[in-house]
Amino acid sequence: MLNKESKIYVAGHRGLVGSAIWNNLLQRGYTNLVGRSHKELDLTDQLAVRRFFDEECPDAVVLAAAFVGGIMANSLYRADFIMQNMKIQCNVISEAYAHQVKKLLFLGSTCIYPKNAPQPMKEDCLLTSPLEYTNEEYAIAKIAGLKMCESYNLQYGTNYIAVMPTNLYGPNDNFHLENSHVMPAMMRKVYLAKLIHDGEWGKIAIDLDKRPVEGFNGSSCHDDILKVLAKYGIYDNKVVLWGTGTPLREFLWSEDMADASVHVLLNVNFADIIGIEKYSSVHYGTKADGSVDRNHSAGRGGAIPKLGEIRNCHINVGTGKELTIRQLAELVVKAVGFTGTVEFDATKPDGTRRKLIDVEKLHSLGWTHKVEIEDGVAKLFDWYTESLK
Repeated sequence: MLNKESKIYVAGHRGLVGSAIWNNLLQRGYTNLVGRSHKELDLTDQLAVRRFFDEECPDAVVLAAAFVGGIMANSLYRADFIMQNMKIQCNVISEAYAHQVKKLLFLGSTCIYPKNAPQPMKEDCLLTSPLEYTNEEYAIAKIAGLKMCESYNLQYGTNYIAVMPTNLYGPNDNFHLENSHVMPAMMRKVYLAKLIHDGEWGKIAIDLDKRPVEGFNGSSCHDDILKVLAKYGIYDNKVVLWGTGTPLREFLWSEDMADASVHVLLNVNFADIIGIEKYSSVHYGTKADGSVDRNHSAGRGGAIPKLGEIRNCHINVGTGKELTIRQLAELVVKAVGFTGTVEFDATKPDGTRRKLIDVEKLHSLGWTHKVEIEDGVAKLFDWYTESLK
């Protein structure tokens, strides 16, 4: 088991979820944390990852690093989405095993589920029908990651847990228009449309200097700025969003996700997920008193037929609540104080029609969310405006 002195490597510690997990661990008194930026460690480089594990020898790993983006990015960079994520996962998980890491937490995504999965989506609907085409490559990579964790556990007696968060938002979110997710992209668009209408070119310059759009920054001429922003549906007091606005989505505050992740990392083992009665006595070693020793594998290797098929061991993480994209836009408009119009371009793709997850397994493991969407949207806009100062 992990203690306050355990060395924990958080891969992706500067990202949306990774930074929140890092802070959550610190708040709980886990201060022996290790992180590397992408410049310091390229997780797609197998030799570099091996050298890192040789040097640091972490007790636990949180794999929150990934190549991510929204519908537009998924459409443009299909090869990158599958290849980069597969490289990251293969390198980190294989080196974690080679260096005898005690616990690994892998973060995936609920896009792993079929496009037409029954709602709310339970863990066992994985691989039951075709995926949503617009994010198929990313989903396949994440399915491979959770299957790696599951398979290493079954073959080698490791303790690798995979959690599948719903759509996340929060501090350190990605607001770059070319590759951001729906909520931060929507929020920035509405904010910039308001600034254009108000003639706040000083604030627009600050925004673009912080996050340039296609190479245009605050020093670019106004006409060029307006042209490039128009490509993303941003006009004077008007925003045009992709799709019909009718798809339903579930959103989870990133700091809630971090709390759930750390709860699982510290308190949940593979045996807890699949049923300790049928698994642990065979899979794990035993202590002198006959009790299960979860820190040592019995070293069985391979599947045991009498246990039956063991699959879908991942854990959904979300709120179990949903709203339409149009309703989300209304919350964003309210938070920003936007008085203009929001239009939807139905010629653009909607993506999956509905993505609500079943969180019964998560609740049974002792965790529920705290931040509701109405409060979270306002909190995100406060963070975004603070990030521009």
